[in-house]
Amino acid sequence: MTDKVIRIFKIINAIQANPGITAADLAFRCEVHIRTVYRDLEVISHFAPVTNEGRGTGYRFMGKFFLYPLDFTDQESLAFSLLPSVLHEEKIPPGFHSAYDKVMGTHLKEKSRQNGLLENIADIIQMGTPAYRKESRNFLQPLIAAILEQRSIRAVYHSQLRNEITERKIDPYYLVPRDQRFYLIGYCHLKGAIRTFRISRFQQVEMTASTFDKGDFNIKQYLKNTWSIHRGTRNITFKVRFHPEVARYIKEEELFVRPRMTDEGDGTLRFEVTVNNEQEFTKWILQYGPHAEILEPPSAREGLKQQLEQWLDVYQQ
Repeated sequence: MTDKVIRIFKIINAIQANPGITAADLAFRCEVHIRTVYRDLEVISHFAPVTNEGRGTGYRFMGKFFLYPLDFTDQESLAFSLLPSVLHEEKIPPGFHSAYDKVMGTHLKEKSRQNGLLENIADIIQMGTPAYRKESRNFLQPLIAAILEQRSIRAVYHSQLRNEITERKIDPYYLVPRDQRFYLIGYCHLKGAIRTFRISRFQQVEMTASTFDKGDFNIKQYLKNTWSIHRGTRNITFKVRFHPEVARYIKEEELFVRPRMTDEGDGTLRFEVTVNNEQEFTKWILQYGPHAEILEPPSAREGLKQQLEQWLDVYQQ
């Protein structure tokens, strides 16, 4: 069994270094019969995209497959690290220990490099601190690692709406930037549903050994018609007129919902979009002041008018 494992590593290395290598050459390099090579190639085909396009063309890997980096999961790493302890010393062929050390050394180097990379990413992406806190921990590193490795997290989260702190197990799917903040979208085991979490409200994040599968979850479908991050329950179509002073800037806005924009002859821009959260869209409109006019729906136009009248009352006092 040990001989077979070592031979398979040799075959993979040989194919990587010599795409198109023949079975006969592989047999010569491994010092085995060609039928043994065919059996080994059948085993390799179950975990690596090895292909042979016809007689005389030899073997190569499809796409971007490469043995290195190893990209072991923690479970795979543990299993491989235990390999020497389950083998009979007298049956281990020469060269096994040095080959084993090279593989484990490569794995440890990759893990160290990956952790360093995630630390650098977390340092590069600067996040603000809630006004009520003196400081806020940056949980981006463990969250990014958990998303990449598809591992669940155990978290302590503060819900602002209910003003309560809960412990949760979450399957982290995506990090989404919105309005100078980061949000995590994932499956919450406590609620039994997909939920959105504001990163700054996490008080503790720990990656677990449990893995998860996103299944058929589609982030674009989940956020369809969502203007910012909070999903509403009813779609509303807005029509807005932007004055020439801001029309060109509106065209540069990086939006998550695709609008229909029409240039008017006088330089104004007619903007139409369907969203599922009226409050979020109206909040965005307000930043453009009198240069943005809601045309439809009438209820939103009237609601904004009443809000502006309330503001005026405040400042006239």
